[in-house]
Amino acid sequence: MQNVTGGEASPDTISDTSALEAKVRNSIAHGNNVREEVRDFTVKALSTQDQDQKSLRKVVTAVMKGVSEGAQQKLQQAPAQTQAVLEPVRDAVAGLDAALAQLAEASKLALEEAAGRAQKFSNEELTRARTELESVETLFLDVVQASASAAQELVKETLGDLIGHAKRNGTAVGSQVKDTLVVFNQQMTSVGQNQLEAGIELTHAITNLMREATAGVLAGIAERVKPDDIPKTDRG
Repeated sequence: MQNVTGGEASPDTISDTSALEAKVRNSIAHGNNVREEVRDFTVKALSTQDQDQKSLRKVVTAVMKGVSEGAQQKLQQAPAQTQAVLEPVRDAVAGLDAALAQLAEASKLALEEAAGRAQKFSNEELTRARTELESVETLFLDVVQASASAAQELVKETLGDLIGHAKRNGTAVGSQVKDTLVVFNQQMTSVGQNQLEAGIELTHAITNLMREATAGVLAGIAERVKPDDIPKTDRG
């Protein structure tokens, strides 16, 4: 698939985790649309990374580090306004969840587009990508859990509640992964010895789709994972 952005990341693309951490930290401290901001920061970061577990963990860890540090700074500045601090934490985790769901959606679109062109990725690549995708939700929850363990009491309690809710009720990324795996299985079933190889690797196709989503070209990805669709914690 031709990347409409020309295959090059824009100058302001988040390419290192320190910049991502700072943006998330600032959003927690000052943002009015934390959920959307964190989602967009994460999607942009994912669009510059290899689509493997190491790179994904690096991005998710950076986001959660920014969340924890931003919340702690805000608590120190306004210790009596706990809800004003903890609400952005909930929103940030929901935004991260939505961004990972967009990654799963991009994987599905890449497969569907290849099928529409009578192209197929190799069985080996499909197997590797499916294995990576199956572990995304677990990676997400593991990193949030690690952040909770390292956080101070109020933030730790809030993150713990979010993890408990996610395990009981599911996540946006978990739901999208299930849908995407159906397409993976269909592709793997149809792969034969005489398949046509796709012009680019699956991971590159997914990255290109994430870049297009960042540029606003594939608005459908964001529209399919709206904030209102993301499970929220019980706040009563």
